[in-house]
Amino acid sequence: MTDTQQANIGVVGLAVMGSNLARNLASREGNTVAVYNRTYARTEELLREHGDLGFLAAESIDDFVASLRAPRTAIIMVQAGAGTDAVIEQLAERFEPGDIIVDGGNANFQDTIRRERELRGKGLNFVGAGISGGEEGALHGPSIMPGGSAEAWETLGPILKSIAAVAEGEPCVTHVGTDGAGHFVKMVHNGIEYADMQLIAEAYDLLRRVGRYDVPELVDVFKTWNEGDLQSYLIEITAEVLAQRDAETGKPLVDVIRDEAGSKGTGVWTVQNAVGLGIPVSGIGEAVFARAVSSKPAQRAAVQRTVRQRPEPPTVTDTFADDVRAALYASKVVAYAQGFDLIVAGAKEFGWDIDLGAIAKIWRAGCIIRARFLNRIVEAYATNPGLETLLEDPYFANAVAEGEAAWRRIVGVAAAAGVPAPGFSSALAYYDSLASERLPAALIQGQRDFFGAHTYRRIDKEGVFHTRWSEDRREIATEPSTH
Repeated sequence: MTDTQQANIGVVGLAVMGSNLARNLASREGNTVAVYNRTYARTEELLREHGDLGFLAAESIDDFVASLRAPRTAIIMVQAGAGTDAVIEQLAERFEPGDIIVDGGNANFQDTIRRERELRGKGLNFVGAGISGGEEGALHGPSIMPGGSAEAWETLGPILKSIAAVAEGEPCVTHVGTDGAGHFVKMVHNGIEYADMQLIAEAYDLLRRVGRYDVPELVDVFKTWNEGDLQSYLIEITAEVLAQRDAETGKPLVDVIRDEAGSKGTGVWTVQNAVGLGIPVSGIGEAVFARAVSSKPAQRAAVQRTVRQRPEPPTVTDTFADDVRAALYASKVVAYAQGFDLIVAGAKEFGWDIDLGAIAKIWRAGCIIRARFLNRIVEAYATNPGLETLLEDPYFANAVAEGEAAWRRIVGVAAAAGVPAPGFSSALAYYDSLASERLPAALIQGQRDFFGAHTYRRIDKEGVFHTRWSEDRREIATEPSTH
């Protein structure tokens, strides 16, 4: 470091994501970037390779803080959890009222709420910012979901807009809401990402095992799909992955990768919080569970040893790929609808004012789930901000109606062929649940009242009722059960 009080933004943590973000910031006009890493060797590596960007490098946290001009603004890009708390504590001890600390990692939004409250008590601004797009996004333009105060956004907004991805002339960043809103929305984004990937994997599996497509044919299918209404980053890279050949064996790379998918926890957080808020996110849940099943090789082997015979895949017609495409699109609509339902519920529970259309806009570029499809969601919320569900919007209602017969055929074929398609089938079950005029929940309420006096409501009159099942079975009006 040379002169002090020159940098308008600093980055702490210079692993791949942090260094790429620092490079992105430094490459934009108007930004001077201070950098600090606990191990100075990593800072030296950044300077060696990209020192021409004019970083202000600090060897100590004190030098780093001294290099920032007021209001001091620092983005933390270190491992979530204890590591983040340690850096926050170091900065909080040195920062002054009005300064801004940004956590750009995949933090649990509840931690962000806690940290924001604690730092607000010291006069500091804390911003939990979801950053999506991986290493390339961090370098060339991510989708950014910051929470925090309006005061912090006033300083931070122009900086983040300078580095965000751009979709149709608009930067993919918006002030999501207060305290943990940004990390909550990023959590839901990642949950939708899980569902989207699972649905694509199921489409691939059905085409290969039932449709008997070889890998080169599948490459062509996904490339074609990427030119239509399924156009997205994930469809695009699916074609790229399938086209890759293993250098050692010459086989498609997908055939030499173990069929065991891991996760880093954000999908699990999405499901856990959805359950707590009473929001069915079955598409995301099935994606999480499918990865869990794939990662149980011993259990899978044990069951396979008991299987006497597997179903023979049926013969399919030339329109099979079109049916799979329709089922994929309809299931994708359901997954996004469930994700946006969760954002609505989270906003209500935690007092956030979240613009759903703005969220769809900032997901159109930079992030992993970027897709042409998102423009339709922007339009849906622009037309009717009070949608009960995306499935109510005329465009999506029509898209599902047009694909419904194919969707049902595919779920039926998958079951008959013994090919697991939990994403497709759970999405269809969710749609059927919403579309049904009457559900068997009436019987469940009767059962609950029988064994636990949990009460029920009637369709023909107001009030809460209980039947004296163990006595004279007479129905009485009562107070709602608290159990």
